[in-house]
Amino acid sequence: QVQLVESGGGLVQAGGSLRLSCAASGRNFSDYHMGWFRQTPGKEREFVSAISWSGRNTYYADFVKGRFTISRDNAKNTVYLQMNNLRPEDTAVYYCSKDRSRSGSLKTAVTAYDYWGQGTQVTVSS
Repeated sequence: QVQLVESGGGLVQAGGSLRLSCAASGRNFSDYHMGWFRQTPGKEREFVSAISWSGRNTYYADFVKGRFTISRDNAKNTVYLQMNNLRPEDTAVYYCSKDRSRSGSLKTAVTAYDYWGQGTQVTVSS
């Protein structure tokens, strides 16, 4: 069993920054790729970024490239999402998630992930 708890969301002005954290409990955190997704009311959950189990490989949705950075600290069982130059359209609930598999490429599909946190709200004002 894995539990994921996000934190770090809040209200920020456009152009500002936030750093989200996702603390994982359970065994073998460092064996799995991890991802960040976001969702707004009435829309499907969308992929934001993913990181390999080692932290060496990362992948970003086009709309966050150059602004967001994903990282992880396996000693702390934590994944981070540094968000810079935030825009009003980044407003959403952000979720971290664990990849179902222990290997393979980084994935963007919601169905590729089996554990999810409760989400943290990010609101960017214009």
